Amino acid sequence: MPATVHPSAPSGRTPATAALRFAGGWTLSFVPLLVFLTGCVAYFVVFKAFDMSALAMSAFVGLLAGAVACREHARYWDAAVRGISSPASVTIVLILFVIGMYSELVKTSGVAGGFAWLAESLGITGAGFTLFTFLAVCVVAVSTGSSIGTMFTAFPVFFAAGASLGAEPAVLAGAIVSGAVFGDNLAPISDTTIISSSTQSFRTRPGTADVGGVVRSRAPYALVAAAASAVVFALLGGAGDGAARAPELAEAAAPRGLWMLLPIVAVLVVAVRTRDIFRAVAVGLVLGTLTALVAGLISPAQVLSVADGAPAGYLVTGVGAVLGTVALVIGVFGIMGVLVEAGVLERLTSALRTGRLGRTPAGAEVAIAVGSTATTVLFGGVNSASMIAFGPVADEIGGRVGLHPYRRSNVLDCFAMGLGCVVPFLSAFLFIGATLVEANGASISAGALFAGTVYPLALTAVMVVSVLTGWGRRFEAADSSPVKAPPAA
Repeated sequence: MPATVHPSAPSGRTPATAALRFAGGWTLSFVPLLVFLTGCVAYFVVFKAFDMSALAMSAFVGLLAGAVACREHARYWDAAVRGISSPASVTIVLILFVIGMYSELVKTSGVAGGFAWLAESLGITGAGFTLFTFLAVCVVAVSTGSSIGTMFTAFPVFFAAGASLGAEPAVLAGAIVSGAVFGDNLAPISDTTIISSSTQSFRTRPGTADVGGVVRSRAPYALVAAAASAVVFALLGGAGDGAARAPELAEAAAPRGLWMLLPIVAVLVVAVRTRDIFRAVAVGLVLGTLTALVAGLISPAQVLSVADGAPAGYLVTGVGAVLGTVALVIGVFGIMGVLVEAGVLERLTSALRTGRLGRTPAGAEVAIAVGSTATTVLFGGVNSASMIAFGPVADEIGGRVGLHPYRRSNVLDCFAMGLGCVVPFLSAFLFIGATLVEANGASISAGALFAGTVYPLALTAVMVVSVLTGWGRRFEAADSSPVKAPPAA
């Protein structure tokens, strides 16, 4: 198959174009990426400062550092601009802004409080409470599309109540992190779902993988891993009887929050059936706002208003909440544009294509799995950033052997949401979880939290089986539909 530039590629360079030149050779094209990785480790691992804006700053500083080493200054910045303005980058940015408003609506309306009321009403304790927490956090995370946002919402509600209700603290904390990762893995409005979809292009027609189709094809892997996790939490989640009433749970309980399940279900159904994430979010915003207002979950001022001379309301705060992530997307795609123009992506994919892994569909999937996991570990478990960086590589590796964009997206995303994002002492998820545990008056080591965070480990096991056996492997037919048979040579 001849080398071509597909819609997801972050640059317009073709093999016929001379590679961007650096003063010390092509290896110095990695300077922007190395500076960015250093920033990831410094902020997320060393200082435990979890801020996407800081990571974006590291990316832009990396671009400036790379420009110093480049012999073609003007062309260097042209490459960065082409990466930033690529269809994949622009699509991700646009979706993030739209989804930011909907996600903020769901958070403001108090879905977690509805589940807290349900747990208290049913009198669930011990391992049952840990299992209930996992399932509830899964729903909240799918609803908001934000794993970290869900963790900040769920820990004060569920972990604070867990000890008095007889839950095993480390397993309970792991259940919360697991539920958050599940939502990030499967939610159609998750930034990671959007990134893993938008970086995988069709070969038989223009465009990238649609979010709805990716979610539908990903559901079997995520649900199998979630079911296995639920069994573990049900068996190991209890430390005692814990019949005491938890004041934290009672304080957070609000049954009206469950009304928001109506727009949440509507968003999921529309996204999967129409494969149009913009239509799904529009339905969610309209129906969700009306539901929240009628149920008394929010006031009109919480939709859009001005407070003390400053704009307020979930529409404004929703856009503001994603600005750091948008800046990160822009910075990383700029770096990818430079790497592509320097010929790095071409060298990598050529090496894989001529090697043993790149010759077969199974080998290509192994390469994507290993690359996605390793990149996520290097990025400190920040899987959105790792998928932005490795997504174009996965697109080329898998596309050359005819793997369908859905399958490429699933292998890329599921391994990034697996073991790679919860490696002890390197994982942003574990650091944030441990920090939130301390904020609620307990102390759990990263190692103990890792052992309790079952879902990413189960997801990795499920995907290893899928890659080795070919379960769920699909190829791109001439009409771009997913089929079981590989394309003709």
